[in-house]
Amino acid sequence: MQSIAIFCGANFNGDPLLKQAIETLADVFVAKNIKVVYGGGKVGVMGLIADAMLSRGGEVIGVIPQFLIDKEVGHMGITELHVVDNMHQRKQMMNDLCDGIIMLPGGFGTLEEFFEVLTWLQLGLHNNPVGVLNISGFYDHLLKQMDVMVEQRFLKPANRQLVLTSADPAELVSLMENIDIKPDEVWFKDRNLT
Repeated sequence: MQSIAIFCGANFNGDPLLKQAIETLADVFVAKNIKVVYGGGKVGVMGLIADAMLSRGGEVIGVIPQFLIDKEVGHMGITELHVVDNMHQRKQMMNDLCDGIIMLPGGFGTLEEFFEVLTWLQLGLHNNPVGVLNISGFYDHLLKQMDVMVEQRFLKPANRQLVLTSADPAELVSLMENIDIKPDEVWFKDRNLT
């Protein structure tokens, strides 16, 4: 992988374990010559990952909508900053620029971004591996909900397995580098929608 998109929060809760995980993730990326593609902000977890990469000489590509530039939250010190018209264009460009996606802790926006690109993967619209860096069990309940979706037959087991998870940044990147992505599209075929 040459570039990984990071979906994460515009806030930071002060968790030292999260801060350390971000630093370790930046170490892994720089060691593997992986660029970060992210939401272009200078605040919260977004700012932490961008600054961690820059401090190590890594490349950081930001994609941010104009209205957030107008609110002065754009990071002007990164390698490249793409300004787009809206949030959907941001997500599309981030996905187009990356070879994989990792979700770090965040709020509604982080979840929305992650689940849309995960849905795109399930539908075969891209083939980028997706991972959850589950620091301090932050996403335990969300991951359990995915298991409930499988148990209740709203989610195919093969599609649940598309979500790679680890609390260790190096392990997560390794899982992403070695996954054989095979979404279960049988529901398309059953309904003659292909």
